[in-house]
Amino acid sequence: MSQKSIENPLPHAPLHGTSWQMDWRDEGILLAARPNGEAHAVIEVFSALHGRHAGVVRGGASRKQAAVLQPGAQLDLTWRARLEEQLGSFTVELLRARAGNVLGDRLALAALSSVCALCRFALPERMPYPGLYSETVALMDALGSPGWLRSYALWELQLLDATGYGLDLQQCAVTGATEGLAYVSPRTGRAVTQEGAGDFAARLLPLPEALTDATSPFDAAQMRQALRLSGHFLRHWLAENQGRTLPEARARLIVALAP
Repeated sequence: MSQKSIENPLPHAPLHGTSWQMDWRDEGILLAARPNGEAHAVIEVFSALHGRHAGVVRGGASRKQAAVLQPGAQLDLTWRARLEEQLGSFTVELLRARAGNVLGDRLALAALSSVCALCRFALPERMPYPGLYSETVALMDALGSPGWLRSYALWELQLLDATGYGLDLQQCAVTGATEGLAYVSPRTGRAVTQEGAGDFAARLLPLPEALTDATSPFDAAQMRQALRLSGHFLRHWLAENQGRTLPEARARLIVALAP
């Protein structure tokens, strides 16, 4: 992943060619839902072709729809609006639920909430990130399965990369070596070996070996170290640049990882 790289968005895909982005159908992940009056709900979704997008679900406050509108749900979406800049309305159909699948796994449920919150926090509205979307779907489907901790840690790095704040973990910034990477510069986001770090090692961020070597074991301790690394850049490069703080849902995930 290279620093400051940004994905090339795909073109929008309207249902009817007569109105650009005023009528489209896509598949997406439900990030959040909130009441809108007594009967309706406003939802935010993340889809491949339309990015983070909001709209009203008519009757979304009903008991039947509330069971569908759970964070992490995979939805078939149809969005309509008279004008492109309007909030618009969604018609949704549940493709598969996810929250119920991880209810018995406190850590996986915390990760699901963190993914949804970070997408809402980091992604600009209506900008497509098809690569990140695919990785997010894969992560959501893997939560609770063997190996998902590593997948989550790598996903946070992919989120940084997609939003223009990617780390360079391919080679040592000092020696050019591609093996033995042990640290990351907190200023540049570039990897450094033990040899390249020298006397400055104490000032650098530890790089978990499992983030660059898929054969290396990855447990909760490695996960905590990985999240300290990505959290530094999420906080200092992304959040503070916008005068914001990271979502509480991510902090709760870190608490859930505590021994």
